[in-house]
Amino acid sequence: MDGTRVDRRGLGPAATLAVYGAGLVVAFGGAYGIAGPVVPESVVGQWNAQAGRSHGEHGGAPAQAAPAALPGLSMSAEGMSFAPVGAPAVAGEPGTLRFRIENAAGAPVVDYTTTHEKDLHLIAVRADGSQFRHVHPVLDRATGVWSLPWSWVEGGTYRLYADFAPATGSPVTLSRTVEVAGGYTPVDPAPSRTAQVDGFTVTLDGDLVAGASSPVTLRVTRDGEPVTALQPYLGAFGHLVALRQGDLAFLHVHPEGAAPKPAETGGPAVAFRTQVPTAGRYLLYLDFQVDGVVRTAGFVVDAAARTGPAAATPASTPTADGHSGH
Repeated sequence: MDGTRVDRRGLGPAATLAVYGAGLVVAFGGAYGIAGPVVPESVVGQWNAQAGRSHGEHGGAPAQAAPAALPGLSMSAEGMSFAPVGAPAVAGEPGTLRFRIENAAGAPVVDYTTTHEKDLHLIAVRADGSQFRHVHPVLDRATGVWSLPWSWVEGGTYRLYADFAPATGSPVTLSRTVEVAGGYTPVDPAPSRTAQVDGFTVTLDGDLVAGASSPVTLRVTRDGEPVTALQPYLGAFGHLVALRQGDLAFLHVHPEGAAPKPAETGGPAVAFRTQVPTAGRYLLYLDFQVDGVVRTAGFVVDAAARTGPAAATPASTPTADGHSGH
């Protein structure tokens, strides 16, 4: 998988969000199919209208569904709902992505507990695992609307995750799907433990075993030399997101060790620990920062079945800083 970067130096908040929204994309290798399919704009409009109606004609939160076995598979949980998303309907069309988080009464949630230096983390990925972005929208407290400048690189079905901790509740990861009109070439990610991004080489060491706590280590080098100038990003020297291929369940990934100080540097190794629920293929995305530039490296790893007694699937438990997701 290739990596991507975004340079935040000299950018104000709005410009930083625009760069993230337009350019933070991780491309998977192994595309299949010669001609990319096209999702008609009229069909997208119907799909997204239906999604809005399913949320309730008057904007109220829907009835609570049964809890999902894993985070990121439901638009409602813990008394919170991910309201319908407004975004450009056509790939390449600039615009704004906006949404609200609502409580059980349908009112917008405006008070949050900061986790990993942000009140809310928004993650977007296409159904095939490509076009990954991890961004941080801005909240308008008067309306409860989160927003940021946005455009889609390609068409397709996208999963959006809202990962947050309300001020008076438990941390939660909700998700919704968005249909985007435009051509695209689906990809079939092949196993890969090495990523190249902007002159950096990132390798992933460690095996994933279903039902077991699995340590993984990411190592960053440049021109064959270890990189020891990693800067803190979101409270660690790297930020890792893991998704299960197929349903894109959002998995817990916790950084190892103490949080670095703001001016501290580290590397070349960044250690994490996660637990995957089943054997199969997983998609991992590492954000790391050097010289004020955040880059994303993507990996594809197959998890083995556990040979001993199976462990119970973990609930959404917060880390030391109160964050439950990644």
